[in-house]
Amino acid sequence: MLKTRICDLFGLEHPIVCAGMGVVAMAELVAAVSEAGGLGTIGLAALGREGIRNEIASARSRTRKPLAVNLLVPFLQPGLVDVLADTPIQAVTFFWDDARVHCDSIARLHRAAIKVIWQCGSAEEARWAQEAGADAVIAQGFEAGGHVRGTVTTLSLIPEVRDAIGEMPLIAAGGIADGRGLAAALALGADGAVFGTRFLAAAESAAHPLYKERILRAHASQTIHTTLFDIGWPDAPHRVLRTAVVEEWERAGRPASGQRPREGETVATSRGPDAELPLVNYTVMPPANFLEGDLERLPLYAGQSCSLVREIIPAGELVRRIASEARDVIAQRLAAIVR
Repeated sequence: MLKTRICDLFGLEHPIVCAGMGVVAMAELVAAVSEAGGLGTIGLAALGREGIRNEIASARSRTRKPLAVNLLVPFLQPGLVDVLADTPIQAVTFFWDDARVHCDSIARLHRAAIKVIWQCGSAEEARWAQEAGADAVIAQGFEAGGHVRGTVTTLSLIPEVRDAIGEMPLIAAGGIADGRGLAAALALGADGAVFGTRFLAAAESAAHPLYKERILRAHASQTIHTTLFDIGWPDAPHRVLRTAVVEEWERAGRPASGQRPREGETVATSRGPDAELPLVNYTVMPPANFLEGDLERLPLYAGQSCSLVREIIPAGELVRRIASEARDVIAQRLAAIVR
């Protein structure tokens, strides 16, 4: 068994965290990760207050083990932290801002006995999170899929952040898909690792089957770092798979937002229980299993670890496989070269 500070902090069996991917990491996936001994994180993007309560309740009905949720700070609504403080979760991850601006939110969650994780793209942001009273930080490397805060690769960022924050619990993210990556993150100074693209392709993920299939066929060289998919969140860099939308935009000379090919054209529909929502070209919404339409025109968020994702299996099996492989790498391969 791998026992780290992250395990102690959150009561985990394995130092494995499922990324809080919006509309992808929902109740079924995160509960499966937590039930297997990792930390499942519900992506709250695109959910209103009732939806948030329902999703947390659905996850909690599937597991009694620790659960986390993910908040994107640019979309943080007044009173939402108070809502979360009254739900049966163990941690909240914040992403995309200076933690020092949100000391009140951190204190509010602490009063409810909820831990706070701050996701950072630099050592400076990690120091700000430490100063603000966060319990742990996620350091996200440039290889990561989805929205990417920093510009430094995981290999360089993790030891830099470790040096900056001392003994504060640290979780690595970006380019990690298996036990070898987890072992490497621990060697660099992290106490655990976040897995996004790997869990996106899990059986319980809410990603559309077409999206999962594209991940299985993808290679790291087919991902690009861009700001192209900005309808709903402008000027927020992200990593996606290269698609026809990207190629059309490049052939047109990479025009600015507002002047891009087929801009404003509806390409898909989100069908909820109460309403239908049209989605246009360059939306930030990825293909979830409740969407219909030309789904390959939506952003296919993927990290460079996609090269290592070759099959769709249950999330619990993934957690156990990653943990076992990491133990073997450390106990056998690494131990064997020490003289």
